[in-house]
Amino acid sequence: MVEHSGSYDYTNPDVQATSVDPISPERFDFDAFADYEAVRRQRCRNFWQACSGVAVYRRVRVREIFLDGCRDMRQSLKLQLGGLQKSLDYAADIPNFLEPWYGIGVGAGAFGVEYTWNKGQAPAYRPKFQSISEALAYEPRPIANTSIGKAILDTIDYFLEETGGRLPMSLTDVQSPLNVACGLVDINNLALEMLDHPDEVREFLLRIADLVGEFIKEQVRRIGLSLVWPGHGFASCRWFHGLGMSDDYALMFSPQQYQDIAVAAMKNMAAPFGGPVFHSCGNWGHLAPIVCNIEGLKMVDGAFGEQTDPSPNSPEVFANTFANTGVVLNARIVGGMDAVLRQVDQLLRPGMKLIVVTYCPDSEQQTHVYKKVHQYNQVVSENTT
Repeated sequence: MVEHSGSYDYTNPDVQATSVDPISPERFDFDAFADYEAVRRQRCRNFWQACSGVAVYRRVRVREIFLDGCRDMRQSLKLQLGGLQKSLDYAADIPNFLEPWYGIGVGAGAFGVEYTWNKGQAPAYRPKFQSISEALAYEPRPIANTSIGKAILDTIDYFLEETGGRLPMSLTDVQSPLNVACGLVDINNLALEMLDHPDEVREFLLRIADLVGEFIKEQVRRIGLSLVWPGHGFASCRWFHGLGMSDDYALMFSPQQYQDIAVAAMKNMAAPFGGPVFHSCGNWGHLAPIVCNIEGLKMVDGAFGEQTDPSPNSPEVFANTFANTGVVLNARIVGGMDAVLRQVDQLLRPGMKLIVVTYCPDSEQQTHVYKKVHQYNQVVSENTT
């Protein structure tokens, strides 16, 4: 099979998406999914407990859910059930899961922010504050009492009621304190505040961490035994640990700034939930040594390969940084067999704890990739003994 050139497809609004057919709860085969998940339970547990190794996750990301489709919880569930049903066709070690996704402005809601809903787009919002002093002067509300928070909790309750709690479910998308702050305060002004008033910025991030942390506790309480970690864009299951956070604005700051200002709040927020799990889009290799040394870090996520991100990460940098650390690398790789295996060949080395996240277009390619990845790992393991 001949693949395309391998460059990033700017005409595709979601290169990680898989087309699915919606399935209503009464038509979903819960028993088949339970059997599928049960077979993979020990694989997930063995991988998590090991010092190194590899697992394969064929993510089924349904595009509409991460646009305005999230606003209709009934349609969101049907689409996600269609995604879970589709996932059964692919060879993988880690099951897919439900997610009560509702946009990235969850933390901002505590500060009086409301979404703008544009047709066919994800919900958006504008910065509310011009300075850090203005942000600190505002009296926030608990997220659970905001319209955004209530919508997420209602979605969780609806998903649980319709599925009987029989399916794995994550938290809603969690943004790091830094990400929340960069959306709330004009980003140009916040960058200057980091230089002129770093203590105030740190105080604001810790305040955000407390607010988001309390809302996470409420989600954990409701989801109960169905809960999977780290959540959202990470390969997740009931046997993993750590709080997944999107930290995309980290790319805008130097490693030293990120460490001095952002890390403490991130650690505080994640501590009650097993430790931090880091994600950023784009090439964040310059931050990798700082991120790797965050206390309690469980997992990191990165995009690899030209088809995955306009600015993908270097496999060599990440292999050098995370080998022999026990930190899991969740490596997203869009493309067919050749595209995936090229990246795995560079990432998989002694001491790596690697999740290969694939988006192979058909089950035949996925099966080939699955077998090859585990063969590569077997060779690496034999060469180290």
